[in-house]
Amino acid sequence: QVQLVESGGGLVQPGGSLRLSCAASGSSLSSFTMGWYRQGSGKQRELVARISSIGSTTYVDSVKGRFSISRDNAKNTVYLQMNSLKAEDTALYYCNAHLVAILGEYDYWGQGTQVTVSS
Repeated sequence: QVQLVESGGGLVQPGGSLRLSCAASGSSLSSFTMGWYRQGSGKQRELVARISSIGSTTYVDSVKGRFSISRDNAKNTVYLQMNSLKAEDTALYYCNAHLVAILGEYDYWGQGTQVTVSS
């Protein structure tokens, strides 16, 4: 069982920056594909960024050039650096750990951390 705990959210002005962290316990994350998702008020949850076990990254178009996902397997932690934040980035951000293994497919979620971009 993997437990994920997000941190780093908060209130920031437009144009500002935040760095989200997702710390894992219960298992090593090194084999997992890690993702950051977000869900704004009245919206569906969407994938923001993903990083594979070998470090390949993908981003939703709306955050390309502004957000950066990274992982530190030694610390069992994944990060999301968010720059040039916009009001539309306001959402509850969730960390996800995904693994496809011989015995099945596994998905773990954190509880989320709120990001509010407002002046």
